[in-house]
This record gives sequence, structure tokens and C-alpha cells, in this order.
Amino acid sequence: MPAEDRVGRRCGELHRAGEAVDRTRGPLDAEGRMVGMNAPEMTAAGLVVGEDGLARPAWAAQDDLLREYYDTEWGMPVREERGLYERLSLEAFQSGLSWATILRKRPAFRAAFADFDPDAVAQFGEADVERLLGDAAIVRNRRKIDATVANARATVALRADGGLEELIWSHRPESTPEPRSQAEVPSTSEESVALAKALKSAGFRHVGPTTMFALMEAVGVVDTHIVGSHRRGTSGVWA
Repeated sequence: MPAEDRVGRRCGELHRAGEAVDRTRGPLDAEGRMVGMNAPEMTAAGLVVGEDGLARPAWAAQDDLLREYYDTEWGMPVREERGLYERLSLEAFQSGLSWATILRKRPAFRAAFADFDPDAVAQFGEADVERLLGDAAIVRNRRKIDATVANARATVALRADGGLEELIWSHRPESTPEPRSQAEVPSTSEESVALAKALKSAGFRHVGPTTMFALMEAVGVVDTHIVGSHRRGTSGVWA
């Protein structure tokens, strides 16, 4: 397994299960369920029932920011180029970090990367990279920054062959997973492997199969909402 995919696998685990310990509610078990004195009401599938009566996975119930993201963004279809480029970039930046960290930094990322306009980022040079490396409000990782710039250029170039939307959505599977617990949520798929290969062939970086599966989840190409969660089947993509 390539190093990138080992990091990507951990990235996917963090994305779906959250931090190893939720400092406000207590630790999580091996399936991402909250345990301990402060554990909230949970369903048999390990979903957390919030004060609003809605069931969410544990990673989405840890704080207001994650809950809002889960309720309004995660898994909803994204088909426009800039939105897909932004999400691809943020998924790559998340490797080794919690998704909550990336969400908190998202406004700073948008400011630093020209609101993720591929045409603008494609023009970034070494001076821009040095500026980004000095920006404490984002994740200052040269490899990830370089990949984000390279991926902007690849996104622009890909327009001649149908564009980023067509490439990503062409890897929609015939059916979507129907996980009944966090343990049943996959971290990769045949389609994410193929998507990673296609993106790499088009010049994209930091796009391993696990990271690409997380992207497919985030933008609605697959629906991995746990059966019983209030978001299952709400994207309009899957019946």
C-alpha cells in the first residue's frame, strides 16, 4: 500500500469517526460510538440522537460546526468545477488531521487560495507558495500546497477533455453502499481506485483511492449515510 494511501485510509477514518477522544462528550469506541458518563442517546446502529431528535453518526455530533456541515453539505451533490476543486483540495489537506480542523480553517483556506478559483490558483508561482507556507491560518505543508497548485493547473487542462465534473461523476457506481453501522462504511471502492488512477493520469496529485472515496462521499457520488440517519437518501442522487 503506497504511503499516500496509508495516510488516506487514516484520513477516511478520522473523517467519519472524528477525533479519537471527544473532549466534550467522552471517548469513542472502535466503531466511532461515544462511550462514558457523558455519552448521549444512541441507536442500535451507533447513531447519536441529538436534542433535536435527529440521528447522526458520532463524528457529526461532536460540535456545532461538524453538525452543520453534516446537516447541510456532506453528501449533497456538487457538480460545479470550483466546488469540486475546493473539496478535492480540502480532502487532500485533511490527511493526518481531523475534518473538524479543516472546517475551522476553511475560511482561511478560501482566502489563501483565491476562493479556490482554479484559473487563479493555476497562476500561483514560488512567491505564492512561500506566502502560503508563512500563513499560520492554513495547514502549512509544502507537499499539500504544491499539490493544490498542480491540481488547479490539471483542472484547467482537463476542460479540453470534458472537465473535472465529468471525470468525477463518471465514476458514480451502479449502486451505493447501505451501511447499517459505522463499521460497515467502506473506506475505498473499485470506483475510487479507478478515479484515483484517472486523476493521476491527468496530472493530479495527492489523490489516492481512499482520499478519493472520501471525496465521492462528500460530493454525493456515493451515499454512505448510515441507514437510520436523518440524512440518508436526501441528496436526490440515490433513491
